[in-house]
Formats: sequence, structure tokens, C-alpha cells
Amino acid sequence: MTTGEFAFLEWLRQRTPSTERVLLGPGDDTAILRWPRGPHCLVTTDMLLEGSCFRLAETHPGTRGAGTARQVGRKAMAVNLSDMAAMAGIPVAAVVSIGLPRKGGRALAEELYLGLRERADAFNTAIIGGDTNSWDGPLVINVALLGEATPRGAVRRKGARPGDRLFVTGPLGGSLLGKHFDFMPRVREALALHAAVDLHAMIDISDGLAADVAHLCAESGCGALLYADAIPIAEAAHAMADDRTPLEHALGDGEDFELVFAVAPAEAETLLRIPPIAGLTLIGECVAEAGLWLQENGRRRPLPPLGYVHTLE
Repeated sequence: MTTGEFAFLEWLRQRTPSTERVLLGPGDDTAILRWPRGPHCLVTTDMLLEGSCFRLAETHPGTRGAGTARQVGRKAMAVNLSDMAAMAGIPVAAVVSIGLPRKGGRALAEELYLGLRERADAFNTAIIGGDTNSWDGPLVINVALLGEATPRGAVRRKGARPGDRLFVTGPLGGSLLGKHFDFMPRVREALALHAAVDLHAMIDISDGLAADVAHLCAESGCGALLYADAIPIAEAAHAMADDRTPLEHALGDGEDFELVFAVAPAEAETLLRIPPIAGLTLIGECVAEAGLWLQENGRRRPLPPLGYVHTLE
């Protein structure tokens, strides 16, 4: 049996019946529901677990990989907002459920809420309810976010075509040094891009650039060639003290929460000539051949889908 979260997701998709109201189920950044009137409803949810998705900094906030409860609250809301951005959706309301450790849970809950509100308020998103429990384990927080599609419709992972150009909205790598807690979801950027050009496919970079481009290509039935010298590398990627290069960090660290998207060549020229947002970078193209490739120093080589995968055994 194939293990890992994506193998489980495929098993789940095969067993999820289609219905008239469900236009898109498991497998993309949000689900899409058909409402009797008005725009389609977009639904997404993310759960963060202490020890896996974050570590609470009890004595030294800001240390590598650790954050305060308020930062965890910001991240819990922001990862869902980032999924909404990946569909070029408009966030509307959120429901939050938390599992609190029994000791110190009240103070922790208040700080979490303040962090949640910081990101929610930035995008006019209401927190409309949820559930609160206490237990003998560590902190667990889950946010479910509802939004709506624009009149142009939601942008899916499926839709990229050979010849399409791939863009990214900002620098990548080294997120563990702080960005993974304090990033700003690219909701406004996604809506500006959606209004300016025909986005064939889009995904947010949560697992890693290589991994998420591979997800987009798998849904679209194509491959991708990335240009090594064009990939924007964050300063934090150069500050990582390990045996990986800054480029390897940019390709595989994940939790950058930038957007990577595919557009036709003519639309790419428009974006390069009149960019609707700052920070756009052309980083590659879609190809007919399945797989992921890296062009570096004039040579093309296979690129593994570097990034994070939850293991399931």
C-alpha cells in the first residue's frame, strides 16, 4: 500500500460521490459548492498541531521554528486565507475549533483569538463561531473558511497547458526563520491577477515550490520546466545554517505561501509589460512531457518534487 497524505487523499477522492451541489470536492485548495443563487461558495479547512505544524515558544519567542500563541493564531487563519487566494476567491467567514491543554488554556485561547482576528480583520473576514475543548494533549487549532468565487469563477489547479508560462508572486525559502508565522496571504494579489489575465491554474506554495508545481501539473496532465536562475530566493534562504543551497531551500522548504500560477504566453507578456502587482517573477513553463525538470547552467535535469509530506503508515 502506498503511504503518505496524498495517497490517502487519492483513496478518499475515489470514494467521494459527486452530487449536484458539489462542483469540486477533495483535491484542490478549496471545495466549490453550487449555491441556488449568487456566486459559488468556496470552502477550505486546515488543522494545525503543536509539535508538527508549530512549536509554542514558552520562554524565547522568535527562536527558530517556535512562535507565540498570537503568532499561531495568525498562522491558523492565514493558511486558510492562502488557500482561498489560490482559488482567486473572496473570504467571507470562518469557524474555529480549538483543543486546549488544561493548564493555562484560558490565557492561551485569548492570545490565539487575538492572532486569528489580526489576519481575519485584514481581509474583512468574520469569525462566526466554532468549538472549544480542553484535553490532556497539546494545542490543536482548526479553522474552516468560507468564501465566494468572483464572477470569473474560481481558479483551479487543473487547467495548465503545455506552453503556459509559470509565475510566482514573491521570494521563496527559509520560511522556518519566521515567515511561516507572519506571512500575509496573497488574497488581494490573486484577485488583481484574476482581473488582469486569464489564469489557467494556480496553487499556493505550502508544501514547497517543486512539490506544489508537481501537484498543479498532476491535476493538469502536463509537466513543468523551472528556470533555476529565475527563481526568486528569499534572504532567509541564504541564512539557513545547513548543508542545503539557497536554491534547494527555495525549491523545497515550503510554507512560503506565495502563489504559483500558469498563464498563456500572450498573457505572460502582458504581465511582464504591465504587472498588476509587485514581485511577479517568471520562473518556468509547462511542457507536454510528464514530470518536473530544472534548467540550470544550460542543462536540463529531472527535479524531484521537493517539499513536505505528512507521513501515514
